Amino acid sequence: MSQRGVRVSLSLPRRFRTEQPTTSASVSATEPDGIEPHGRGFRVPFVNLEAQYLEEREEILAIVDGVFRTGQFVGGKTSRGLEADLCGYLGRRYCLAVSSGTDALMLALQGLGIGPGDEVITPPNSFVASTASIANIGATPVFADVGADHNLSAEAIEAAITPHTRAIMPVHLFGRCCDMDAIMDVAQRHGLAVIEDAAQAIGARFRGRLAGSFGDVGCFSGHPLKVVNAAGDAGWIATDDEEVYERIRLQRGQGLKDRDTVAVWGRVARMDTLQSEILRFRLRSVDNQIARRRANAARYIRALRHRRELGLPLTGPERLDTYNTFVIMCEERDALQAFLIARGIDARVHYPRPIHLQPAAAGLECRAGSMPV
Repeated sequence: MSQRGVRVSLSLPRRFRTEQPTTSASVSATEPDGIEPHGRGFRVPFVNLEAQYLEEREEILAIVDGVFRTGQFVGGKTSRGLEADLCGYLGRRYCLAVSSGTDALMLALQGLGIGPGDEVITPPNSFVASTASIANIGATPVFADVGADHNLSAEAIEAAITPHTRAIMPVHLFGRCCDMDAIMDVAQRHGLAVIEDAAQAIGARFRGRLAGSFGDVGCFSGHPLKVVNAAGDAGWIATDDEEVYERIRLQRGQGLKDRDTVAVWGRVARMDTLQSEILRFRLRSVDNQIARRRANAARYIRALRHRRELGLPLTGPERLDTYNTFVIMCEERDALQAFLIARGIDARVHYPRPIHLQPAAAGLECRAGSMPV
């Protein structure tokens, strides 16, 4: 079994959570039966990228050597090859390799023509990149609450729609898909675009369909902590819309139509060759990695299901969760965090303060209590 395993995030059950800043914990559960000590004094670290490298060392060194031998560090056939592989895996017509998951979100919004004066509905229970991408292209983030599965609620989306709403950005949190049938129904009835933030959810499925394959655009991250991970920041965009694809392609590469013609003002958001090569290599084993994570998660569930004080991840037959993070909930969260750390199990928080209560969100005039879940 893989030593990379599954990370465990601890947070309060709905009836115990508050919107005030907390110190809830996440835990690395690399191997349920325990492993040899690795990194920073923890017997079970939050992340064990060293173990992954040791499994793949020969292949990774060969990739690095190959990139430096060619001297092709940006773009080229490797990026196009990765994009073709991603299209094949995701079942979408077009994919674009970009420099990060955040750039993927920003480029997707711009590719759909969203900007100042437009509102985009998104959850506050997410990594900050989802909201920041909306704000950074000049649009206005509008928060809608999540359900018991930690994901954006279709009912909350409906209530948040205004005449200025242009799009919905659901976040497939922790490797678990949102109820995309319900979200797409809302979007279609109101004529809204859908940008899926699938940064944590490559390979996750809802009713047989992959995360990132429902909306107008799907956005992914290849950050080192993801299931398919690069040796640094990386991301990709998936769509079936040729016009959106062409707009994003231009924006990604300084707006250059060819070497000497600038069609639009763009920026540099390309994925470099080394990350493309590593991701292309690791994409081949994505289903195996997901199977290993799911097997580890099943072991945790079997071991913990008798503990009534713990809330285990919600799932169901219509979902295939990838457990980018294995989230449990506990009323005595802080005490449990201290208990685990004392026993050499790293413990962290996902996420201690919701986005709508962050200092950067002060201008959005959200108040404590407005997102009760």
